[in-house]
Amino acid sequence: MATTSSTSYFERIQDFVAENKKAVVIGTAAAALAVGGVIYYASTSRGPGCDLEKGKPRDKKKSSKKRKTVNDSDGPLLEEIKPKVADEGQYYYNLEALEEIARMSAEERTTLAGTLKTRGNTLYQNRKFQQAVDMYTRAIQVATKSESVYYSNRAACYMNMTPPKYDLVVQDCDEALRADASYVKALNRRANALEALSRNQEALRDFTAATILDKFQNESAAQAVERILKKIAMEKAAVILSTREPRLPSFTFVSAYFAAFRVRPLPALPENPSTGDNTLLLALEALAAADYAHAVSLVNEAMEQGISWEIGKAEALNLRGTFKFLMGDVSGAKDDLYESVKIYPSLTQSWVKIASVHMEQGEGTKAFECFEEAIKHNPQDPDIYYHRGQVLFITNEFKDAADNYTKSSELDDTFVFSHIQLAVALYKMGELARSMATFRRTMTNFPQRSEPQNYYGELLLDQQRFVDAVDKFDRAVELERAKPPPMNVLPLVNKGLAIYQWKQDIAAAEQCCDEALKIDPECEPAVATLAQLSLQQGKIDRAVEMFKRQAELARSEPELINALTYQYASTAQLEFTRNYPEMAEQLAQIARSMAA
Repeated sequence: MATTSSTSYFERIQDFVAENKKAVVIGTAAAALAVGGVIYYASTSRGPGCDLEKGKPRDKKKSSKKRKTVNDSDGPLLEEIKPKVADEGQYYYNLEALEEIARMSAEERTTLAGTLKTRGNTLYQNRKFQQAVDMYTRAIQVATKSESVYYSNRAACYMNMTPPKYDLVVQDCDEALRADASYVKALNRRANALEALSRNQEALRDFTAATILDKFQNESAAQAVERILKKIAMEKAAVILSTREPRLPSFTFVSAYFAAFRVRPLPALPENPSTGDNTLLLALEALAAADYAHAVSLVNEAMEQGISWEIGKAEALNLRGTFKFLMGDVSGAKDDLYESVKIYPSLTQSWVKIASVHMEQGEGTKAFECFEEAIKHNPQDPDIYYHRGQVLFITNEFKDAADNYTKSSELDDTFVFSHIQLAVALYKMGELARSMATFRRTMTNFPQRSEPQNYYGELLLDQQRFVDAVDKFDRAVELERAKPPPMNVLPLVNKGLAIYQWKQDIAAAEQCCDEALKIDPECEPAVATLAQLSLQQGKIDRAVEMFKRQAELARSEPELINALTYQYASTAQLEFTRNYPEMAEQLAQIARSMAA
């Protein structure tokens, strides 16, 4: 049974995600002019460098006229050529037009820029995006200061062109955000462009900032965060899994896996054992001594040396396949385990492990077929029913799971986990009294085992009976310390979680997890819990480091994707606090309130 972990800040944020992404449309409110007449630019459709009727210089007679101002009834008429293109998206005016603009007052320039923006909005609404770009470009040139809305609106035009000009969207949004770092529309536009350019981590940065600045009310941005996180995590996981060397997970994980099977006697060697036969026996002895690294190397060595008898070959394939499964080589594990039962069909443990492989691959029907094969060959093997109960449990078939645990105990009542899981299944079925009675009976019957204390403590914690839960976790720790090392550190992690939920004492909770990691430096639950506790304190930099460590320890692809999702979500939040330091404390307060 997995330990309960606290819900992270980022999981809470994702609760705001509900709708599909909405189209981004620029505002279209037109500013009414308080002056007489309409101010406008008369532009030509001719290309740069041509003789233009409206763009050529006025003759001396005309140019000697007094320059019109905004106070004139018909307003100023600035004749100009269409802006030349220095580089795609970068416009400039001819010298005469720039001089004319320079002679305007600040008020005139501001009014004119606003009018140009309004014309751009109208053109945008009519899907005349290039003409709208021209209007926004001129507004940018005329304005007395950098106006973020002009750049953002021009970016919207580039975004809607066919094909979209994503690089120019990013450039314009960069300018808009230099003028106003909290401009959410520009953040969202840049994020969408960055995503289209496969610059996913930058897109995540912007979508995260937009979500937080909008106080988590922008559901499309929150959904985009989730989408980008999934994309990043899956891409990173694929690279990591294709390049990293296979290795065993933590001692806590491996020992828990093997503890879920009853101990079987070592196979009898043939009369004249080969070198490989003897090496296999050494591998099985190392396994019994919990020397897992040595067991891996020995079983591989035995297979290379050659094993002389059929049952020995089946046992070796079973053990090697098990270690492959634990190290994430699911395909290799399946091959070895199937070869094991092909050689010796009555080796029911291999059938049970094949079922586990199918479950990890989401093939539930095939998993149950394997259990049926195992029962056909050895219906009195209690492990078959225990593990079938586990599969039924994780698929929420608690009544059927309880029946299988009961069957397992009827065949062999010395296996503690059948009793524990029966109690948990009863709890899930709502039969509280029977569940608690089963736990108390199990603790009495197995007084030197820590597991009943630990899992009973979990159920007490679920009922918020904090004092009793901590007492059970302490007893489990005491029993573990009395055993030969290394100890199972899960009761320490559970105690930390209980103290946090009970007293909000983060320091004491962290102390428990730190102690667990001193004993088992690769204990994933301890690392994950420290990461969550760091998030809830607003210590995002430490959380990032913990999630990186969790990714390193992840055994399977789903575990790795989960850890990477948290890592990059936390990294984006950390970058937000650096880019918006004035909001760091506010963000930490929101995190704490959401985790409460």
